[in-house]
Amino acid sequence: MVKKGFKESLGRYIIPSLCIGCAACVAVCPVECLSYVDGKPILSGKCISCGICSSVCPRYRSPVREMEKAFFGRERKIDEEFGTYRRIVIARTRNDDIRRVCQDGGVVTSLLLYAFEEGIIDGAIVSGKNGESPLKAHPKLAESAEEIIESAGTRYTYSPNILLLRDAVTHGKKSIGFVGTPCQIQALRKIQATPLKYGRIVNFAIGVFCSGCFSYDGLVNKLIRKKMGINPKYVEKVNIKGKLIVKILNNETRDIPLEEAKRYLSSCVSSCMDFSAELADISAGGLGLEGWTLTILRSEKGEDLFDDAMSKGILEAKPVNKNSDIWRLLVRLSRRKYRGVM
Repeated sequence: MVKKGFKESLGRYIIPSLCIGCAACVAVCPVECLSYVDGKPILSGKCISCGICSSVCPRYRSPVREMEKAFFGRERKIDEEFGTYRRIVIARTRNDDIRRVCQDGGVVTSLLLYAFEEGIIDGAIVSGKNGESPLKAHPKLAESAEEIIESAGTRYTYSPNILLLRDAVTHGKKSIGFVGTPCQIQALRKIQATPLKYGRIVNFAIGVFCSGCFSYDGLVNKLIRKKMGINPKYVEKVNIKGKLIVKILNNETRDIPLEEAKRYLSSCVSSCMDFSAELADISAGGLGLEGWTLTILRSEKGEDLFDDAMSKGILEAKPVNKNSDIWRLLVRLSRRKYRGVM
């Protein structure tokens, strides 16, 4: 098969309308001829037409069923509308430090912290805070327990976490945890399906539920600053529970209808059909819950990690019934994302 260069593959078919800005192609380019500019990859050097960029792109020929068999040992069943799974629970942390800063139940942060302290991983790629731009997410390689806890919570602007795979290798990491959106998990799995060293250092992948991310200018400047009249630097937390909720430092809470906020969603939502990070080892999200995280244990590795943390008293969990409201909501949002009607 003839290998195509960046211009002939991604530049022609993906960048104009389907690119979600995951940066996988930039992270793994062996000659570093791609740069990440304004949320998109651009050709900034000489391409050698190796074909690696298109092989890891989640929007370029992504055989989801084949990846399910490769990473989970089977394809999804007919009734698994949100991907394969072993068990589904709602869970929350028992760590008070995490509970004070987490988005919902603190499951993701707790699992990362547990894995780090047990020596399972020596770092984690997460979404971090940008000190210069309030509420703007940026990729972070957390290398300590403190940095893992500092990165707790959700930023609703896009963070191209895949970019830091190269940095993790450069920093000498041997085993890391990776947290990302569904599109990033897809890209990571495609990277892991190649001989590339960047995929081999990832011990486990945690995916966060995603109905779409907001543009920074739309969410922060137009919605929070201008329409809601809130200075972003005083915002302690943003959450979505049927509406967009903004918590200010003085403990005041303001909200705005979700339908009104959706006008500021990034265009990436139209090209992604995965709501619940179907290829992750563990998928997690608040899904309307207060103080708990809906947690989908998909792989044996993910289930073992979760159960080990449970056995140490780090988490508490309850089973989820298929007839419950939370299960029906998960199915409904998965269907809507698949149809592209978020």
